[in-house]
Amino acid sequence: MEFNLADLFEQAVDHFPGREAISCASADGTTVQRRTFAELDERANRLAHHLQEAGIGPGDRVGVYALNSAEWVESLLAICKIRAVCVNVNYRYVTDELTYLLGMAEPAALIYQERYADRVAQVLPRLPGLRHLIVMDDGAAAAVPALPAVPYEKALASGGPQRDFAPRSPDDHYLLFTGGTTGLPKGVVWRQEDVFFALGGGIDVTNGHRMATPEEIVTTGFANQVTFFPIAPLMHGATQWGLMQQLFKGNRAVLIDRFVPERVWELVGSEQVNLVMITGDAMGRPLVEALDAPEAGGYNVSSLFGVVSSAALFSTPVKLRFLERFPSLYLSDAVGSSEGGAGGVAHWSAEEKGGQGTVTTKPIGDSEVVDDDLNPLPPGVVGKLARRGNIPLRYLGDPAKSAEVFRTAPDGTRYAVPGDWARREEDGRITLLGRGSSCINTGGEKVFPEEVESAIKSHPAVYDTVVVGAPDERWGETVVALVHQRDGATELTLEVLQAHCRAHVAGYKVPRRLHLVPGIERTPTGKPDMRWARRIATD
Repeated sequence: MEFNLADLFEQAVDHFPGREAISCASADGTTVQRRTFAELDERANRLAHHLQEAGIGPGDRVGVYALNSAEWVESLLAICKIRAVCVNVNYRYVTDELTYLLGMAEPAALIYQERYADRVAQVLPRLPGLRHLIVMDDGAAAAVPALPAVPYEKALASGGPQRDFAPRSPDDHYLLFTGGTTGLPKGVVWRQEDVFFALGGGIDVTNGHRMATPEEIVTTGFANQVTFFPIAPLMHGATQWGLMQQLFKGNRAVLIDRFVPERVWELVGSEQVNLVMITGDAMGRPLVEALDAPEAGGYNVSSLFGVVSSAALFSTPVKLRFLERFPSLYLSDAVGSSEGGAGGVAHWSAEEKGGQGTVTTKPIGDSEVVDDDLNPLPPGVVGKLARRGNIPLRYLGDPAKSAEVFRTAPDGTRYAVPGDWARREEDGRITLLGRGSSCINTGGEKVFPEEVESAIKSHPAVYDTVVVGAPDERWGETVVALVHQRDGATELTLEVLQAHCRAHVAGYKVPRRLHLVPGIERTPTGKPDMRWARRIATD
């Protein structure tokens, strides 16, 4: 056994073969796919052998371009089994974006859903290295381009079920493309052992214990099986790692192909879900508000004991609404990034005294708050959050950005410094303040948008918001709020919003401009589309 993703999964299969591993539901309620650990392993073995027969081997990249499904999970595992590298493809991308991502990744094979055949046909001529296609039948319209693709089930039928793969290494690569909310997506290249300790459960988030052997993680699953429901797409790192952490322990994961709040609550009841993972308010607010609908009384939520958020702001007003519904609910913010790994998990309750829009957590792993020269800063001083130890190797095909983020201190210690602003507290905990790329510098003062957004969201007329900086002749930058109002609310004015915000944040943080928009543009994972927001803010 190695700290290798396929090894860790196969270990769980050998301990829990008859347990159900995944349940993948359609948002329209028509289908639910189920796989036990043994079934998931056998189907992944078959696909892995098919890929080997097609000439795919160690180090080759294989794209997965699909909505959440059992086939997505099987594909990820099959790719890891043969020491190839999975490429997570954003299904929302238009042709130019898809061409950029696949051109950067240079996959040797692509596994895609039939609904995306048109886009695959458009980019295929620009990808000379793409030599093998596998198509998942998803019931899409019959009029799709005739591509030289092998049907997914036929590919599985051609491959043997046996687990007879060559030994694997902790040095095998894992690749994760970021969401590209502020620019073009970047591929983060990890060693598998490093990503297991940084994101995959190798360090216990509750007590900081580091797994000494690969066998140790499976022992945590010998108790009752937990059912975990990550709602975001599998092409998002948080959902991939939420899934893999649970599989390695022998737990069960529920997936849904598209986010529909009412369907999520139906599945919480029918699948007896214990923990739901969301990406901040973009999922949290519609979920909690769906419980106010007339039909909400029919949802069975007795199995639910926790909601954990990752990758986006989970604001105080939305957390409070969950606690109004579920007074004993476990609520938490998971802090981390594709480049820096998991930074910590902060429990939240109605008595929480932390600042709005910030998360204070006991750090996981070798986290530090540093200055520009990578010197550790004393408590109370704002700096950049950095991690040493288990960190990525580089960004794929971007040596300049790699040198900027993955840096070596004068003492030889290598750090990942993704750009998050943070502050170490007197008790050793770390408060995450916001992304460096989003920080607004107005008159020399730093404004972290998350804090202002949380203040705005507490106004009863506000449904959703994003805060960005815009150029200003006097102050350098000024604070701009884009607000999606609630239906039926009296039209919000800048003056009313400013008066409300002054009760929650300092005067220099109060928005100086207001744009009322019909909706906040977000990625499939719930993160705001910052390119769209800045374009609106500077119009």
